Amino acid sequence: MKISAKGRYALASAVEIARQTYFSEEFMSSVSVAKTLGISKIFLEQVMANLKKAGIVVSAKGAGGGYRIALPLEQITAWDILITVEAALFERTDNTVMNFSPNIEAAIRELVFDKLDSTIEFELKQVTLRELLDSANYRNEEQAFMLNM
Repeated sequence: MKISAKGRYALASAVEIARQTYFSEEFMSSVSVAKTLGISKIFLEQVMANLKKAGIVVSAKGAGGGYRIALPLEQITAWDILITVEAALFERTDNTVMNFSPNIEAAIRELVFDKLDSTIEFELKQVTLRELLDSANYRNEEQAFMLNM
């Protein structure tokens, strides 16, 4: 499976916004997010619009405005984030266009495609935004420790 840049940016943006705003209840501007992650502000705004529509982030306009996480970090999963920008990637596999016998098509659908689709969805739903944030913070602390040695 290949996750697009949009999917990667959605995950990274959610982690960065959680890191900067979750415990302070403040908002993080899209300019700050884009600069921190090194991505285009225009592209980021598209991603953020999807995350806002899905209820993952909320926004505020004006001075001090921007984005912040809308839900507890344990309630947001990698699946929730990715499905907002990668919906086509997670559509159930359709193998009805094959010209195999109905028995072979049913076997392939049940034992390959349905299992693959279910496994991907299950695994992505196990990874919470809290885990992503904790892991990113741990790696940041570990890197700082290594630089101070």
